Order: sequence, then C-alpha cells, then structure tokens
Amino acid sequence: MTDAVAEKLQLLPDSPGVYIMKDAQGKIIYVGKAIVLKNRVRQYFQSGKNHSPKVRAMVAKIADFETILTGSEVEALILECNLIKKHRPRYNISLKDDKTYPYVKVTLAEDYPRVLITRRVLRDGARYFGPYTNAGAVHESLKLLRRLFPLRTCRHMNVDRPCLEYHIKRCLAPCTGQVDREEYAAMVRAVCLFLEGRTDTVEKELERQMTQAASDLHFELAARLRDQLRAVQRVAEKQNIVTGSGDQDAVGMARSEYGVCVQIFFIRAGKMIGREHFLLGGSEEESDEAVLTAFLKQYYHRAAFVPREVLLPYSLTEQAVIEEWLTERKQAKVVLTCPQRGTKRDIVQMAENNAVKYLADAAARLQAEDVRTSGAVAELGRYLGLENPPQRMECFDISHIQGSETVASMVVFEGGLPKKSAYRRFKIKSTEGKPDDFLSMREVTTRRYGKAVVENMPDLIIIDGGKGQLSSALAMIRGAGHAAVPVVGLAKQFEYVFVEGSSDPVILPRHSQALYLLQRIRDEAHRFAITYHRKLRGKRNLVSVLDHVAGIGPARRKALWDHFGGLAKIKAASVDELAAVAGMNQPSAQAVYNFFAAREQLLQKT
Repeated sequence: MTDAVAEKLQLLPDSPGVYIMKDAQGKIIYVGKAIVLKNRVRQYFQSGKNHSPKVRAMVAKIADFETILTGSEVEALILECNLIKKHRPRYNISLKDDKTYPYVKVTLAEDYPRVLITRRVLRDGARYFGPYTNAGAVHESLKLLRRLFPLRTCRHMNVDRPCLEYHIKRCLAPCTGQVDREEYAAMVRAVCLFLEGRTDTVEKELERQMTQAASDLHFELAARLRDQLRAVQRVAEKQNIVTGSGDQDAVGMARSEYGVCVQIFFIRAGKMIGREHFLLGGSEEESDEAVLTAFLKQYYHRAAFVPREVLLPYSLTEQAVIEEWLTERKQAKVVLTCPQRGTKRDIVQMAENNAVKYLADAAARLQAEDVRTSGAVAELGRYLGLENPPQRMECFDISHIQGSETVASMVVFEGGLPKKSAYRRFKIKSTEGKPDDFLSMREVTTRRYGKAVVENMPDLIIIDGGKGQLSSALAMIRGAGHAAVPVVGLAKQFEYVFVEGSSDPVILPRHSQALYLLQRIRDEAHRFAITYHRKLRGKRNLVSVLDHVAGIGPARRKALWDHFGGLAKIKAASVDELAAVAGMNQPSAQAVYNFFAAREQLLQKT
C-alpha cells in the first residue's frame, strides 16, 4: 500500500458513491459502488486471507484511487454502469464485445420514419430495440419487417419519381407523395408494436384498418392491409404462449471451463418472442451472484426496453437497489423475482438449460477447431516424420499466363491458422515473357531465404508443385545454408506430398486432417497469387491502351491511374478533370479525351 493510498483511506466519507482504482500508470483497473464508501474501500486493504486470488492480484496493482459521492445507492449504481462502459476496467466483470451489439432503430424524428440497423444509441428522438447478439438474425428480422411493412429505405426525399422499391411493392413512395402521412404513421406504429412482440395488438389494429378501408371503398389499401395481417398471423403462430400475460425477461446462467453464459428469454404479452445469449469476461473467480448482478447492471443499462418483471434463478443481495433503478428507468414498477415453482420457474429453468447447451456447443466447436488446427499440425508432423510439429509453415505458388506478369505468393500458417500479416507477394523478374515455373520458384525462394537467418526460418516450407518445383526450391534453400528446415512439394494431381531424398511420394489418408490442412494452405497460396496476378494484368491492360495516346508517357499514365483508379473513370472524365491531375496539362488532357471519344464513335459505327 502506497503512502497516498493510506492517507486517502483515512479520509473516506460515510456516504454512498463510486470508487475508482488505478494502477501506477494512472489507468483505471476497477470501478465499484458502495452504500458506505469508507467501509467498502477499506475492506480491500485489510488482511487478504479472505480475498479471492483475483482481488489479491488487483489490490497488488492499486497505486491510487478516487471516489465520487452520490446522493443515493441508485445514483451510485448508474454512475458505476457508465464508468464501466466507458473505461472497461480490467478487473470488472464485463459483457464481451458489448460495444458491437446491434440495435434496430426506428427513426421517429423523421416525417416518414425508416427502420434500420445501428450499433450506436443516440439521443436523437429515434426508437431503439435491442441489443442483439446475432447480427445475422437482426438482418433477417429486418428483411421480414420490410416484407410485412413497406417502409421507405432511402435517405433522401427530394426525388422526381419513385424508385424500383415502389414498383416491386416494397415501398409506398412517400418521397413522391404516393401515401398519406397518417396511413404511413399507422404502419410505423404497427412496426414498433411488432418489434415489441405485441403481435396481438398489431393484428387487431390491422384488422380494424382493413375493415375501415373496405367500408370506405379503398379496396387496394384494404387488400394491402389484409396481406400484412396474414403475414403477421403466420409469424405469431410460431410464438408459444408461456405465461398468462405481461412482459417478462427470464434469465438463466451457466458456467463451464470455457466461460460464463447468460441466456435471456423475452416474453411480451404472454408470448415468448425471442432470446439472446451473452458471454461474460473476467468472471472466472467471481461468485454466481456477483456475475449475475454485474450482468443485470450492464445489460439493462443499455437495453432499449425494460419489462415489468425480471425472472431470476436466485435472489441477489443488491436486488432492491436494482429494482429501484429499473423502476426509475421504466417510469413504472419493475420487480425482480425468483420463482420457485410453476410456469415461471419452468421458463427460468429453460433459460438455464439453453445456457448450458450453448457452452456445450461452444466447447464442441472449440474442440473441432483444435482438431482442424493444432491437431492437424501434429498429425502432419507425424506423417512427414518430423521431430516436432511444424508450428510455422510457409507455402509458395507461382501464377502467370504464358509467362506474362509472372508473380509468386507466400502465405504463412501458424498453429494451423493463417497469419495474413506475414503474407508476401513477389513480382518475378527472371522469367518475364517466357513460362518457367522452375526458374520462378528458384527466384522467389532466393529472395525469401537467400539472406535469412536461422531464427527467421519456418518449421516447414511447402512448394505448390511436384518434383521439378521441389528440386528447384531445394537447390536454392540448401545452397543458402539452410540444411535443417524440411521442404516438401504438394503435387496438384492426386495431392501427393513429395519429400526430399525420396522418389516415392507420401500419400496422406484422403480424409485426414493433415491433408485438409495442406489443401487449405495450398488453396490460400493459389488465391493470393491469382489476386496479385489479376491486379498486375489489369494495370498492364490500362497501360497498353494509354500507350496509343500522344503525349502520355509512363509518368502521366501512372498519375492518371493513381488519380482515377480505373479505365472506366478515365474514359468518363471531362477535359478539365483530366487536366487537374498532377503532371497533366490542357493539351495532354484534350488528347486523352479525344482518343476515347474517337474510340467510342468507332465502336458505335461498327
């Protein structure tokens, strides 16, 4: 304990508030709240025999702390949530990747609102629904909404005619006055009710509007409302009634060696409308109660909707203050309950079972990934007779068309996974104009390993090709003094593996993870080489066209390419736009413009 900390401990007040722990660099490492700051903060610096290893490690790093007084424990809870979200302290329990959760946003501040996906919640008059953990599911939900309710999707309203969305009946074209504002507003209200899970209310409202439209002889509108009603009814049929009525969130939690998962079931108007799962970090040594308490604070701090009842698997010490806080947020009574029997208990149990299943599935995925990566690396090492598994592998491939624009790629895999930051590509100079894969392979391996030191050598070098390419690479690699690193060639036909000093290939089992790993490495090297080759070929084609323009040399060709980025944009540019490019002048710009104009006229005549 530093002198500054000891001095501050003597001055702590008997008030509620928030305490902020900092390390020697002034970085915030923990944020907590307390009813009585003096008692809570001093507990950290008393005898550590009752502290968990995590708390002891944190206390050892505390070089300073500060406190913020609040008027009540609820205010302290709100401030604690804000500070944790802002600073993400190392020793606080936190929702993993919580900054990236998507929301569905209804832009109510606009005259004709839109529905879109966002990852930022702003005070802009819009209505937000979420957060959601599955971005793919959110996009699917948005597609469904746009099929049910043809709201506008464009940003701008100042247009002369409706777009394609109107003609395929996916938009009512408010931008050209094709829909009444009140009719559009009714549809927006139905969207919000639908997102809340209140399909019963949506059905009744659509049925009322349909009947009214038919009575007023607006049969086209009535038919559109009828189709929306049927679609909503089909969606509602998939929702199971689980309680009598009301809005509830049922929370279940599970632990495993792979982490902590919290599952929430959303029940709106007595129907289960969906669920979300959340993973929590920094919770390995925390009690179940501490983890669940931290989750409730962080989740409902950013949740767009707070139900009247939250069903929990067990009671919490801070249950009363959380209830008070949520009641203030909702402006209506919110209750946290721990049901012991009946339907509500069954729902909580279902949430817990789903959390257990998610962790079990995650464990299975991790194990399968381990088999595909580190397991495949170990298996490959055994098949090739290596002393140690090849943790770092480098693979080379050559790409060209009849010797033109010859390039080579080098991809790197570490631990069975691609390391894209280490990828390299080479423009081969020794074989330009004549196809010679053997000479190309010799050049690229010379450039990579000719001056490399032993510490920078991989555990295995893979050459995409048969005996010829392997021999070319071996001659250079061994000639450079690298005698220990194993080098193999992967033949395209039958995917045989050729090794040094043997005329017979190593034939890996057809369904082995080692073979699948080699195939992934080879395909990645091929993809990387082809991409580079196509890029160079595209540049060459552009240069060959501009070669025919008087006054355009290499410097101006490059300037045009760098400025416009493509031949199509150069063709479409005006004389003034061409002249504005660095290195160009009015006569050269006019020459380029006239050249492409003449070509266009010639093409039209033919």
